Amino acid sequence: MTDERARAPEDPVSRPLARRRAGLQRGVLILPSAFTLGSLFFGFYAMVAASQGEFDAAAWYVFWAAMMDLLDGRIARFTRTGSNFGAELDSLVDAIAFGVAPAFIIYSAFFTEPEWGWIIAFVYVMATVLRLARFNIEQSGEAKRAFHGLPSPTAGMILATYYPFSQTSFFQSYLASYPWTGMVGIGVILISVLMVSHVPYAVLPRLGFQNPRRIATSMALFALFVALVSFPRMLIFPVLVLYTAFGLVRAVVIGLLDRLPDRDPLLDSDDDTLDESEAEIRTMNYEEIAPARRPGRRWLRGRNRDDTMPPHD
Repeated sequence: MTDERARAPEDPVSRPLARRRAGLQRGVLILPSAFTLGSLFFGFYAMVAASQGEFDAAAWYVFWAAMMDLLDGRIARFTRTGSNFGAELDSLVDAIAFGVAPAFIIYSAFFTEPEWGWIIAFVYVMATVLRLARFNIEQSGEAKRAFHGLPSPTAGMILATYYPFSQTSFFQSYLASYPWTGMVGIGVILISVLMVSHVPYAVLPRLGFQNPRRIATSMALFALFVALVSFPRMLIFPVLVLYTAFGLVRAVVIGLLDRLPDRDPLLDSDDDTLDESEAEIRTMNYEEIAPARRPGRRWLRGRNRDDTMPPHD
């Protein structure tokens, strides 16, 4: 028996409506990629400006590339149009906008004289590419709670916005006497290492007014944004450096607090001539005194509901 619905003629009124919906859906899919390509445009034009000696303008082009990069991900999540194509496109654009462009700016502004100056720029580009490749594999192109390593847009903006900060009256009055050429080289290497490191960096919190905590966070971020827009040359570079330093110091402090000693500290002795036969033999298993760990989701994964409880007496 044939299906009567299959033989029913198509409604001529619904056909244009379906076409309009399909066109609207394609337009929504294109929107995040348009912002990604906008980031590519600003990153490329930053190199054009740097090649003409306009390092101040080049820095702000990298900054606007970062704003485009921030918006494309949020638009993709808001419209639920994220795709593998968008993730791959975003990584390729980030490698140019926050890898090649900032490296070219810092090289053109400070490292054209020494013959080895290009090596510093290359190390930064290499670290950016490695960081983006690891990010796509480990975090699937989107950080949930924290970035694994310093984000490439942050690193790119630090390198790019240093030049405008160095032209401010505050820098010229109080900081210009320091050997900044060597310090900038060390800073570029340090930023490169942080990008491929295991240091976690906090993700920008989501804005909203659902509870008092989120309201306070949103107001603080809005005030910070107003301050950065009002005094960009003076504040953007120091704020980014503080963000980078805070993540590093926080990771070091947490690592020191959570680390158990490798040996019993009571066996340490200042007398190096002590015979091993005279030393007190003490055994200590630090896992026995460590806090008990509750079974996580990985322990529960692959087991039935009846098997979720560990054996007990």
